[in-house]
Amino acid sequence: MYSDEDGPGAAPRFQLLGPVRAELDGRPLELGPPQQRAALAVLLLRDGRSAPLVDLMTALWGEDPPLRAVGTVRTYISRLRSLLEPARRKHEPSRLLVSTPDGYALRVPAGRVDAAEFELRLAAAARARAAGDPAAGHQELSRALALWDGTALAGLPGPYAERERDRLGELRVTATEDLFDFALQLGRHADTVAELRAFAAEHPLRERAQGLLMQALHRGGRQAEALAVYATTRRILSVGLGVEPGPELAALHTTVLAGEPGIPAAPEPLPEVKVPQQAEPPAEPLDPVPRDPAGPPAPHLPLPAQLPYDIADFVGREAVVGALCETLLAADGRAVPVATLTGLAGVGKTALAVHAAHAVRSAFPDGQLYVDLRGGDPDAMSSSAALSHFLRTLGVADPELPDGLEQQAALYRSLLAGRRMLVLLDNARDTRQVRPLLPGALGCAVLVTSRSRTITLPGARLVDVELLPERDALALLSAIAGPDRVAVEPVASRELVAACGRLPLAVRIAAARLAARPSWAVADLAERLRDERHRLDELRVDDLGVECAFRLGYAALTDDLARAFRLASLADVPAFSAASVAELLGVEVGEAERMLEGLVDAGLAEVRSGNRYGYHDLLKLFGRRQSESADSPEERSAALRRQLDHALATVITAMRRIRPHSVVPDQLHRPSAPGRDLADADAAREWLWNAHPQLHGAVRQAVNGSGAALRPAVDLLVAWANLVQGTARRNDLEPLVGEALTAAIRHGDDRSAARVLRLLGAPHYGIQTYENAETALRESLRLAEQAGDRLTCAEAAHDLGIVLTARGRPAEAIPPFEQAHELFEAMGSDSDAAHVRSYQARAYSALGRTAEAAVATHEAVTRARELGRPDTLAHVLYQAGCTALTDGRTADALQYLHESRRRHHTARDLRWEAMCWARLAHAELAAARPEAALARAEKSLTMEHALGDAFCRGLARAAQGRALLQTGARKQALTTLRAALTDLQGHSTHETAEAATLLAAAEAAEAAAATDPAA
Repeated sequence: MYSDEDGPGAAPRFQLLGPVRAELDGRPLELGPPQQRAALAVLLLRDGRSAPLVDLMTALWGEDPPLRAVGTVRTYISRLRSLLEPARRKHEPSRLLVSTPDGYALRVPAGRVDAAEFELRLAAAARARAAGDPAAGHQELSRALALWDGTALAGLPGPYAERERDRLGELRVTATEDLFDFALQLGRHADTVAELRAFAAEHPLRERAQGLLMQALHRGGRQAEALAVYATTRRILSVGLGVEPGPELAALHTTVLAGEPGIPAAPEPLPEVKVPQQAEPPAEPLDPVPRDPAGPPAPHLPLPAQLPYDIADFVGREAVVGALCETLLAADGRAVPVATLTGLAGVGKTALAVHAAHAVRSAFPDGQLYVDLRGGDPDAMSSSAALSHFLRTLGVADPELPDGLEQQAALYRSLLAGRRMLVLLDNARDTRQVRPLLPGALGCAVLVTSRSRTITLPGARLVDVELLPERDALALLSAIAGPDRVAVEPVASRELVAACGRLPLAVRIAAARLAARPSWAVADLAERLRDERHRLDELRVDDLGVECAFRLGYAALTDDLARAFRLASLADVPAFSAASVAELLGVEVGEAERMLEGLVDAGLAEVRSGNRYGYHDLLKLFGRRQSESADSPEERSAALRRQLDHALATVITAMRRIRPHSVVPDQLHRPSAPGRDLADADAAREWLWNAHPQLHGAVRQAVNGSGAALRPAVDLLVAWANLVQGTARRNDLEPLVGEALTAAIRHGDDRSAARVLRLLGAPHYGIQTYENAETALRESLRLAEQAGDRLTCAEAAHDLGIVLTARGRPAEAIPPFEQAHELFEAMGSDSDAAHVRSYQARAYSALGRTAEAAVATHEAVTRARELGRPDTLAHVLYQAGCTALTDGRTADALQYLHESRRRHHTARDLRWEAMCWARLAHAELAAARPEAALARAEKSLTMEHALGDAFCRGLARAAQGRALLQTGARKQALTTLRAALTDLQGHSTHETAEAATLLAAAEAAEAAAATDPAA
């Protein structure tokens, strides 16, 4: 077991009370992706107890884990072991992350995990309280809370992390209350008030927090403030939740009212207002706003109660409702409180506003005014018409109504002066429409809803109403359609709310349709919603429809904004930049950005990360439907083609920045658009990383279209595949390549088919095994020759030579290599020609033609150094090292491979650096240095964990297995060699055969040892 003390060999330290972090010997550890960190958190929070594999899967994914969940968890465990114990040899068992009969356990001293230390200190504080020692309790809690650095388990996915986040957060709040309690016991009320006031404001519904603040104020002789805290708390609880304060807080209130010896008596308490619990307003208007008794009596006004009914099945949004109530209940402050709710149509702005208004209506005993301003209609209500409506409601007869807007607004403000009234302005168009409708005196509060995000009212609290979380969307579905139906079909229910885009209006309509059709299963409606062409038609019931709600906002757009909305919806991408929309619309980038911001202001588009914009899925379907009726097929096709050309042009620019000497851009379709300007290679890599989903969507849409955009889409795929970094992202291209091949065959485009088949067979991208790659590359070469496509002929011939050499047929590889070398030289691609010669040297070496191999190697390395291109030289040196290793020139192999590794490291090419480490492990074995080989192989495997490259992993494991055999660790060697053989199958005949031979020898030796222990 590790020691709890710092120093060499100590266990890592872990932080869970904030972003999950770890450090070892004072150095931070890279803990990997969020899911892997979530697995680590599960193990740490079990305090050394075993976590069964099934529990780990449930913790990370809930009741519906992915198909490869077991393998994924084991991968996480393997990576974590390497991270947490870097000095541990591969064959040694872990002392930290141990395997148990049914899973895994992470055995770390409690003092190394902040969450465990936090709970230990809470227990110590509880013991101090029981012993009557507030000083010790205060000290323990101060140290416990100092461990926190934000939200516990911040950013971790999975149901377990969500539950633990809630549990630890509750412990933190309770501990903070206990800390303040200890401080008051120690007589530190004066020092505590400021922090306690902030804490109580952050938790307005926690009665203990409010009580502690009352105590601190009372003990400081500030009884009036203490009573004000109670009055505010009572109002929030009564109005917002319909409950009275608990007996403890009520008793404290009585104590404060009575005063204490030695403390000045509290001033006469403010008259308490009994907040009625019934929904209807009190029979007689209450008047909590002080009035001058000597002044004239306030005029008698009617008691309007115009709020629409509060829906019974309102779900979720607790935090937003609480914040709105808090804002509205501050009506006796220094200004009229105003809250503005914005968001897209159907997101539930009105329902939320009405619900919050009903929650606080009893605090506004002089009445509630409501008006639908029809901001989305072309004939929106004028401010004057709204004021006339309000004035009539307030008892002003028609003959007495003022004529002008200013006079109407002045009379309206006068009638509301000295009154506590709530005003709900629903569906506002803009600031100009709303401003005359705001009360001018204290005591009133205003709620505004609008699709427009441009409403700017001074001092208003702006609330952007978001989509429902899946949990709340399912709760809404359950409340309307019936809980049993949702419980019986959880998967179909999740699919249904996803098809509704978690838009409350859409979920409500879908649920209403299910409620009206008891014979339907949830899956039946989910199936209907899968068809995007008819999804909007399905989301309609009676006079309620998602499309109708969207149409109001769309109808209010100007012609140019309406066209922008329609055409931008055509692109099948998750988000889009202003530059890509500019090409799609055929306008300047600045104009496109203005239009997109206009759509955002109208509640029809959203701002996404990375300066991109996007549509809700249902809005996108609505936009496409409008385009079908308003835009010609030629205009829609031309718009998408312009956007595709913009993407292709930008990828070509990225290739010129990253590989400035490549001839590939010159052999691609010439786009009509200039594309985005990328300053340098780093900017190009960053753009490629961020644009990956957009490029994926653009290519998929184009290859599945009419065929007119097939060639530029395939060329985009060709250029993009040359630049994609990371095995996972390369694997993302596999389905696209398959779809592009199907399209090329369907349209009879041999050139496109040849280019796609070359990608399908290229060993560089790891899309297929070498066995399948040969077939694809031979067909690619045949079609490319027919189409006169020199680039694809050269690339396919080069890749075919690599595959044939790897499959143990080097003699067949020589002609394709010679063909590729000749074509690359004819195109002026010196770098590619040097590459081909370095691979050709390996084929000569495999044939035993060592002299020719040495000449080809020397020629390739010399040419690569003359070119001065670091990436070319790094790859050529790698091949040179492999050739020298095969020919028995171990010193040369080590020199070539070390230089190659350094260059790949500088270029941040992790995959090839990991390959170099694997080959260096084999070179160390050739130099009879098994310990060094183990270290090199471990380096390769550590890097490969983040890549998922089976061939690299197989090479490293094969070297590791050989080294373990030489060091006498036969059992570990057997396990490692078996894994290596699995990884290498289908990739390289030579390496696979070598691993199989070693494994057979190791198994024979193990069998002999079992028969004769002395062996």
